[in-house]
Amino acid sequence: MTLTDKDLLSIQEARQMVEQAYQAQQVWAKASQAQVDRVCAAMADAAFLASERLGRMAAEETGYGVPEHKKLKNEFGSRHIWESIKDIKTVGVINYDAEKRIYEIAWPMGVVTALIPSTNPTSTEMNKILISVKARNAIVVAPHPLAVKCCIETARVMKDAAFSAGAPPGLINCLTQISLPGTQELMAHKRTAVILATGGSEMVQVAHSMGKPAYGVGPGNVPVYVDRSADLEQAAKYIVASKAFDYSVICATEQAVVADRPIAPRLAQLMEAEGAFFVDETQADALRATLFQPGGAINPAAVGKSPQYLAAMAGIQVPPHARILAARLNKVGREEPLSREKLTTVLGWYEADGWEAGCERCIELIQFGGRGHSLVIHATDEKVIMAFGLEKPVFRIVVNTMATLGAIGLTTKIMPSLTLGPGGIGGAVTGDNITVYHLFNVKRMAFEVVRPPAAALQPGTVPAGPIYGPDLQRIASEVEEVAKEILRAHNSMSL
Repeated sequence: MTLTDKDLLSIQEARQMVEQAYQAQQVWAKASQAQVDRVCAAMADAAFLASERLGRMAAEETGYGVPEHKKLKNEFGSRHIWESIKDIKTVGVINYDAEKRIYEIAWPMGVVTALIPSTNPTSTEMNKILISVKARNAIVVAPHPLAVKCCIETARVMKDAAFSAGAPPGLINCLTQISLPGTQELMAHKRTAVILATGGSEMVQVAHSMGKPAYGVGPGNVPVYVDRSADLEQAAKYIVASKAFDYSVICATEQAVVADRPIAPRLAQLMEAEGAFFVDETQADALRATLFQPGGAINPAAVGKSPQYLAAMAGIQVPPHARILAARLNKVGREEPLSREKLTTVLGWYEADGWEAGCERCIELIQFGGRGHSLVIHATDEKVIMAFGLEKPVFRIVVNTMATLGAIGLTTKIMPSLTLGPGGIGGAVTGDNITVYHLFNVKRMAFEVVRPPAAALQPGTVPAGPIYGPDLQRIASEVEEVAKEILRAHNSMSL
């Protein structure tokens, strides 16, 4: 690979930042719980107050999403995340089991490398900085090339607040020279202890190949099943609002409705009233060609766009009041591009006769690009809800809520996070919502509570057997005689 001057500058900056982060972390590792919490609270407050400005910056720089929705995500990534972790102990003895006589002691990992996506840059960065520093780590942020300015500013806001509250300089860093070699250098550096990878599948795969502990996320081809027992008015409202939220750039957003056939016509009608526009087959073909490249990858120009913007790209007409576009589909897989994850305001629509058929269709969608991620179900029949919970190969199943806000933990009690692990079946080490618990290790100091067996305290003896003592000498003599016979045979043949 030929390196340009920009690549070299990026590599050098990565090395410098990770070294200064390491030095700062050596100091921060000795901070008290009160110091840690004071710094994190100050960062959360500063980021929360800057939520609107940073959200607008992110939307303007990337061209993705809705500024008002990015503000809400920033508020979530700052204050809501902090509220979820502020009472978690991360310093010294964090637990003691008197009966087992085991002390648990928190131990930071070191320097965290955080890859930030273009779709949710500022909110994800806030989230990662807070959980890293709370666990007494330092952090170096690597922004997506489309989101450099807003990420640099987010880091500055939080870094200044942290320093004012007593954090050492160099604890929070953000690359300004962005290149693939620079990001790779950052991930592979000897001072990097763990990688938090949120972004495209290719970058996450690179993170997992670095020989470092890495928490990665996978794509979220999230189905939403609407059962005949559902509250249809609420389901319609939530599905449309969730898909329209920030123009569908959160990976947990609904990607396809699977409607129970008896209620499908009514659900479609209610969704239309909420702003869903059902395209015809000609319009769907235009969207297929617009949203995806020939190999199946999503067209970056179509990510996080309004229905009207997508319509202009595709050369079709949609009403000005449309909040999302819905396409009626009957296949899942490579032959149907619209069955893929769509990080924009286009939603697939399937019908299935009964929850068993709906279950199978949801599994098809999950297996086609959403393994381990998330699923939504709207139902009141507890048997159906539990069947979906037990059978689906995903690690977030949210019930009767918006997928976008439920899976990240805003409208549910799932641990709040903007980095959602897809588990082993999705190519990640965990299926959790990544939080502070994942960024420190736990030492266990255990006292003797059971006396060792008496035999373990006795000196050992040499066991008798054919390979010890005189028997070993006999075997050696026999081997020597065999070797002499082989040598004599060899000599006779050479003559």
